[in-house]
Amino acid sequence: MMNPWQFIRSKIIEKKTVYLLIVSQHKGSSPGRQGFKMVVAHDSEIYGSIGGGVMEFNLVELCKDLLQKGNPKTFIKNQIHKGTIVDGSGMICSGEQTVIFYPLDYLNLDFVVKIVDNLDENKSGLLSINPNSVEFSSNLTSNARYSFTYKDENNWSYHEQLNQKEILYIIGGGHVSLATSKLFNELGFYTIVFDNRANLNTLEANSYANRKEIVDYENIAAYIPESNYAYVAIMTNKYIDDKLVLSTLLNKKYRFIGVLGSRSKLKLMFEVLDKEGFSKKLLSKVHAPIGIKIHSQTPEEIAVSIAAQITSIRNRKK
Repeated sequence: MMNPWQFIRSKIIEKKTVYLLIVSQHKGSSPGRQGFKMVVAHDSEIYGSIGGGVMEFNLVELCKDLLQKGNPKTFIKNQIHKGTIVDGSGMICSGEQTVIFYPLDYLNLDFVVKIVDNLDENKSGLLSINPNSVEFSSNLTSNARYSFTYKDENNWSYHEQLNQKEILYIIGGGHVSLATSKLFNELGFYTIVFDNRANLNTLEANSYANRKEIVDYENIAAYIPESNYAYVAIMTNKYIDDKLVLSTLLNKKYRFIGVLGSRSKLKLMFEVLDKEGFSKKLLSKVHAPIGIKIHSQTPEEIAVSIAAQITSIRNRKK
């Protein structure tokens, strides 16, 4: 599937100017979220979305008009979704979003090719935009996915880590693991599954995980580096392994850690860990039972509950 940078490259190779639209920040119930992108080409072809609706339609028409006039400029527009007010988008969802408009043409080809090549090689990099320039560096200088500073229309900057994927580590390769891998693959996570059993049929059948490994749970921490983009779901086939993995990872810093299991099993596990010296503060960061409460029964339903919980956390500001 084409990404916006490949689309831009195809257009500017044809000597067509495009407008790159990026949502640099959002508030409340804005339909466009920070990082959303849309490209409007001189031939009126469009790629992506910044939220849809009448707001998007009007901004696309503005881009088309500026491209047709032949002198597109870099600028920022704030869109307030509260109906007919100054800077109003025509929408009534009560949110707000700021959109960067940045024209790109054949002179920017090297910059765009550099991004496309980096993404093709599955590498991360830092996109930096200000009123006077747009740059890409393979050196990440911040842990934040996005950052936007604004003083006035001539003094602002936007930074975004491109291709910085969240990673879901699933410890346990059973039926719930298989269903969870499938769903998180569709949600855009890089998914890694670990198990300590060889020739496990559900692990062998898991074609959705990006990586699968047979490991010794005693050494599980060596396989899961600390990261604000790491999510850990523990679902081994027995209590003793769940406890081993959790106790090994509890002192590590991850975006999310959760354990699958009944409330009675997890209550016992936490009581034992408490007696072993793990603080209540440390234990409180664990989501157990993992997933939101939807009375799930099947592996697929459990996967949905886990996905809903992690998505909620993923979409909060870091």
